[in-house]
Amino acid sequence: MPPLTIRAATPADIPVILHFVRALALYEKAEHEVLATPDHVQRTLFCNQPKVFGLICEQGDTPVGFAVYFFNYSTWQGRHGLYLEDLYVAPEHRGQGAGMALLQHLAQIAVAQDCGRFEWSVLDWNTPSIALYDSLGARPQSEWIRYRLTGAELQALADGARPQTP
Repeated sequence: MPPLTIRAATPADIPVILHFVRALALYEKAEHEVLATPDHVQRTLFCNQPKVFGLICEQGDTPVGFAVYFFNYSTWQGRHGLYLEDLYVAPEHRGQGAGMALLQHLAQIAVAQDCGRFEWSVLDWNTPSIALYDSLGARPQSEWIRYRLTGAELQALADGARPQTP
């Protein structure tokens, strides 16, 4: 079996990235939420000053997984952190070390960039991933509640509108 390699994604990987994004969304039961197009990926990952980055994990010449990450900032630490937005390994390639290789590669990037944190989110029902993360010594951050604004609510806030509270 050819060895696993990890490399930075390139514009030629846009179809592979979108394939993995859709496969991940299907796994997470949220395929209806995928709106990304090739143009979106080109404009965000491969622009002049990208704020998000992609990795491709290959076995030989076959892409078997990917990761997308960005840097955030902790005012308390006074340091950047690395946030893993997505990590996905195709089902037929799971259990062969690709996920662990991607996590290790990301940890190496975080250390090389002097990040104080390496963080990600996982769905509460994804027990195989949770078991892997626990085995690494990662700990859930249960004291924080994650909030999200999208769509009309996001636009309303941007426009200065506030919904009426009962």
